[in-house]
Amino acid sequence: MPETPQQLYERVADALQMPPLEEWDSWPFEGDIRPKRLHPPEPEPRIQGQDGVDCGACSKPDSEYLWANERWRLMAPEPSGLPVIVLLEPRAHHAGPADLPDDLAREQGVMLGLVERAVLSVGEIARVHIGRWGEGAEHLHWWFIARPAEFGQLRSSFAEIWDSVLPPTPTDVWQDNLARVVRHLEAHAPA
Repeated sequence: MPETPQQLYERVADALQMPPLEEWDSWPFEGDIRPKRLHPPEPEPRIQGQDGVDCGACSKPDSEYLWANERWRLMAPEPSGLPVIVLLEPRAHHAGPADLPDDLAREQGVMLGLVERAVLSVGEIARVHIGRWGEGAEHLHWWFIARPAEFGQLRSSFAEIWDSVLPPTPTDVWQDNLARVVRHLEAHAPA
């Protein structure tokens, strides 16, 4: 039987440990840090679009996306520190991969590869990190986070933190990078 939230809390709350961050060259900070105190279990918060109600993604027009086809749409946030960040979401409301019908789940695998190749087509991208968090909005969305070439220090799971540490990519460079992603999708994506 799995641990209850309360059992987990009781086991770990007074036993938090610090990983050896100072040994990780991808850790973006210097100086002393310590873990925050772990909060006791509490009810899960409602998230935007939960149960498909008042979903911002469902009501957003295609004009607010970089690219769209019959079943998928791609958007980008405002310029940030890394050269490209885009989000892929199905047009229909689904809470997560486990919620997708089989045909869309299969197509999702194809789309993940296609968007990764589109981000790599920008050039000077060493890796594309693909993640799904879904803690702020229920509508399924996949993050594609591009790590620039020759910046191994920005690698792995800390790339997302480095994105906020680095100054924003200049708007003209950001827009050109996104245009390259779109051109690749238009040339290779199913209609």
